[in-house]
Amino acid sequence: MKWLIVGAKGQLGSDLMHLLGGDAEGVDLPEIDITSPDSVQGVIATAAPDVVVNAAAYTAVDAAETDEPTAHAVNATGPQNLAEACAARPGTRLVHISTDYVFSGSDEGPYDEDAPTGPQSAYGRTKLAGERAVAAALADRSYVVRTAWLYGEHGANFVKTMIRLESQQETVSVVDDQRGQPTWSHDLGAQILALVASGASAGTYHGTNSGAVTWFGFTREIFRLLGADPERVLPTTSAAFRRPAPRPTNSVLGHRRWAEAGIPAMRPWQDALAEAMPALRG
Repeated sequence: MKWLIVGAKGQLGSDLMHLLGGDAEGVDLPEIDITSPDSVQGVIATAAPDVVVNAAAYTAVDAAETDEPTAHAVNATGPQNLAEACAARPGTRLVHISTDYVFSGSDEGPYDEDAPTGPQSAYGRTKLAGERAVAAALADRSYVVRTAWLYGEHGANFVKTMIRLESQQETVSVVDDQRGQPTWSHDLGAQILALVASGASAGTYHGTNSGAVTWFGFTREIFRLLGADPERVLPTTSAAFRRPAPRPTNSVLGHRRWAEAGIPAMRPWQDALAEAMPALRG
């Protein structure tokens, strides 16, 4: 089975390339411009993949508030172009990566895969538009995999920032009123491979490590694994860190569809973080 990883230089794309080895071809800018139908069709025709993973996205959440057209081009038009190109090839499947930001983030409890959406930011709106475009063009051969709080060895992320701040500051203040599921990109990559191999029904799946924690609790665990005193992490509120785009209060996603597909849910976030830390520190 041949895979084409779009966005191969990012956190998830890099891990997928490593996990798949010689079975994958990776493309990123400038080799492909997913906002251009001609670019997408040319790359997919040349690569002739069995599976395409769209790990490319406009992820500058705050910048999207004042540049929604650009975010829409990448997060909505791009997935549409990929889905239409896959639809033109018999049997080619698409895995599209989405986000918890498609929900309002104000409900209690884990969000089910079929829960009503209600994005509160430009980023969330454009990602939801991308999900809908994929479903409209390739409903029977596509997976939408929503993830959240992603970190990995490659690129910038929250864990790397906290590792750096631990060595630079006596204390760190972190919000304690936003709850979610820290997710290691390596684990998400492995889950995507399992999903495709299983032949599970097309549709939406939630790709997050199990359990839940606030950013404050997450940071305390990072400090603990570093051998630092977790008491140096101090709780604060979202109101103290106002940003252009609202952040979800609740980003916890439910994992019902993994059970229905006979695939184990991803392991607890604490176990994943402990295994990932050596590479993140390096």
